[in-house]
Amino acid sequence: MRFIYLFVIGILFLGCKTEKKETQSKDSVLLETFRYSNNQAPQISVHRGGKAIKKYPENCLETIQYVNNQMKAIYEIDVAKTKDGKLVLLHDNSIDRTTTGTGLVKNKTYSELKAFNLVDDFGNETQFKIPLFKDVLDWSKTNNVVLSVDIKRSVPQSEVIEAIKAANAEDVCIIITYDLSQAKSAYETAPDMLLSVSARNELELNALLASDIPTKNMIAFTGTRLSNKSLFDKLHENDILTMLGTLGNLDKRAEVRGDEIYKQWLQLGADMLATDRPFAVAEVLKK
Repeated sequence: MRFIYLFVIGILFLGCKTEKKETQSKDSVLLETFRYSNNQAPQISVHRGGKAIKKYPENCLETIQYVNNQMKAIYEIDVAKTKDGKLVLLHDNSIDRTTTGTGLVKNKTYSELKAFNLVDDFGNETQFKIPLFKDVLDWSKTNNVVLSVDIKRSVPQSEVIEAIKAANAEDVCIIITYDLSQAKSAYETAPDMLLSVSARNELELNALLASDIPTKNMIAFTGTRLSNKSLFDKLHENDILTMLGTLGNLDKRAEVRGDEIYKQWLQLGADMLATDRPFAVAEVLKK
């Protein structure tokens, strides 16, 4: 009788152990591969999905597809909201600069927006339309392309995260945050997602390290100015990937001094370059 009792207890123990093992959470693919110690991230982040490309407008799905056919990259996109609550890709508050229409996006329904065509950075009208965020998420999932999602101020962060979860697109999205408060709220809403956090100096980095956000959930945006190598080293010591924003002045410096300077910035400690000149960076990386 005692033997039977011990046998039953043993079976129950093994069952509980197996169940516990099966229910243990596992990090997402994005959290696993976008760590400094296991870095499989592309070295290029394409600003606004592609800028200054003739016949291809910014924040346009067709532009992302065009660039993606030619290089390995992630794509920074801007998410805005229409009058009827649709999430779309658009950087400005108004549609004047990037479409054939005029007015504020918050005053337009998505049906109204579809009447207008996107224009490129040179003022050329295309046949492309403002895309729905959902359609871009679906394409990214199908093609395993990572998006860096910049949420406009008029859009609740939680609403965009909810849309990503509804599309089961957590593994292809990085949520951009601009300060510790935004980073904390994003982590609370989506503890399994990767966050772009602001770490432009040691003060910001130390605040992040002292927070409840695990470093595995962070990519550090070090700003659009060059930081000291010590900052990159400290981020790497904490297993955090770094992204340098070359868009703006640093891209202009590369145009003047030569594109090889991009390699110097990577050697300084930047793991990824957020750029308006993805084709130039891609050519340098091939050498």
